[in-house]
Amino acid sequence: MTRVVVPVRYPLSDHSRQTLETAIDLAGEHDAELTVLHVNLYQNDGRVTRRELRRAVGRAFGQLENVRYVVRSGFLVEETILDEVIGEDADYVVIGRKQASRWRQMVRSLVDDPDVESFLREKLDAQVVTAG
Repeated sequence: MTRVVVPVRYPLSDHSRQTLETAIDLAGEHDAELTVLHVNLYQNDGRVTRRELRRAVGRAFGQLENVRYVVRSGFLVEETILDEVIGEDADYVVIGRKQASRWRQMVRSLVDDPDVESFLREKLDAQVVTAG
């Protein structure tokens, strides 16, 4: 089955809603399973639960099918997202424009070419879709 991973903030920001809407549409087009991911940062006090994430998405978009809600903890959001994408063997990763620039910075620190989409396709075999 095709898999789409979409990282979001909690509470859902306007950017997260746009990114999630793009991911929902993409999952529908490909009859895919959607994983909605939130990363709790170790260095922050806030801890979001799967239940809170599911309720927030439900309030914004209604009842969705073929959706998993995942909350992970990590020091770096982008690294934690990559771990989830690898673990899910995702076919698509939907990220917002703001997140794309942070990923470029992270990738630039690892390789000379800051093209995050090419880097992820090569390393993960996942297509990156930038929303917004």
